[in-house]
Amino acid sequence: MEEIAEVYARALFEAAQDDDVLDRVHDELGEFADALDEDRNLQVFLFSPYFSSEEKKQGVRRIVTDADERILNFLELLAERHRMPALFRARRIFDGLWAEENKLLPVNVTSATELDQGLVDDIGKRIADQTGRQVELSSTVDPDVLGGLRVQVGNMVLDATVRNRLEQLRKQVAKAA
Repeated sequence: MEEIAEVYARALFEAAQDDDVLDRVHDELGEFADALDEDRNLQVFLFSPYFSSEEKKQGVRRIVTDADERILNFLELLAERHRMPALFRARRIFDGLWAEENKLLPVNVTSATELDQGLVDDIGKRIADQTGRQVELSSTVDPDVLGGLRVQVGNMVLDATVRNRLEQLRKQVAKAA
C-alpha cells in the first residue's frame, strides 16, 4: 500500500508542480482527506467494494466542487481503481514532498510550563538562521519534563530537561553500584 500511495502522491506532486499550483493542490488534498477522515458515511461509500467505480467517480464529482482539476482527476483515479484507502498515505507523502520543496523544517519546543511566545519565536528564528530553512514552529507543555527544554528539529532531539538529567544521573549511580 505504501508503494502505491507513493506513486500516486509523486504523480500528483509533479503535475501540480509543473502547472505551478502546488500550494493550492496541497491545501485541497488536505481538505478532502480531513473531510473523509471525519465522515464515516463517506468512507463507507468510497472504500466499499459494493459500489462500482463509476458510482464512486460520480460521487467524487458531486462532493468535490471548485477544486483544481488535478485534484479531481486524482480522486477519480483513486476511486476508479479502488485505491481510495491509499489517500491518507498519499497525503502524508505529498505533505513531505511539499515541505521539502518549500524547505520547511518542523521544530517542536517542549517545556514543563507555558513559555513566553517571544522566547519560542526567538528559538525558531535562531534555528532558521542556522539551517537556512523556513521553520514550522510549535510548542507543547509537558509537566513530566519537570524543567528545562526539549527541542525537536526535524528528526533530531536536543533534550535539556531536568527529567533527562535525572535519568542520566540514575543510570550513572546504578552503574557505579
